[in-house]
Amino acid sequence: MEDLSNNKILGNAQLRAHLPSSFFNKINYFRHKLRGVSLDYSTVLFFGAKLLRYPSKISIGKNTIVKSGSHLCPCNASSSISIGNRSTIGFSTFIYASSQISIGHDCMIAPFVYIVDSDHGINLGTPMNLQKNISRPILIGSDVWIGAHSIILSGVKIGDGAVIAAGSVINQDVPANTIVGGVPAKIIKERS
Repeated sequence: MEDLSNNKILGNAQLRAHLPSSFFNKINYFRHKLRGVSLDYSTVLFFGAKLLRYPSKISIGKNTIVKSGSHLCPCNASSSISIGNRSTIGFSTFIYASSQISIGHDCMIAPFVYIVDSDHGINLGTPMNLQKNISRPILIGSDVWIGAHSIILSGVKIGDGAVIAAGSVINQDVPANTIVGGVPAKIIKERS
């Protein structure tokens, strides 16, 4: 995951021109810092963004934005969520980790994306809600764009520079610098 820290301009100027006031952001920063979240003073957490269950297992990078309605939830004490620098998590995006979800630097995750690293067991003879979760980490590289209403399923690796079309279901690895879309997603083309 390449960190493009040497860029002189923070990406997405249109978004960054309309962030919450710094006063409210400072309150949110201190509130979540006291809860054990690893975040930088430059991180922007909109009010209404929820950091659930095990906040000390959440790490959010510099100049990253997490918008209202989003849920970041490490579901148990051994799970973790990490988000790199200058990434944006869109409105009402749900990220639920039973093992590990890692998002790189400079990612754009649109509204209403669902990222979950576990599945319920489906063996006959036992109700599914009584079966163990089966969890596999999700690794999302840097400079990735995930379109609105996409679903990223357990065990997936998304390579650096990939683009996920809106409404896609990602159930297998996505190579770097490819554009994928569909249900389930297929490679549409290489980025040029």
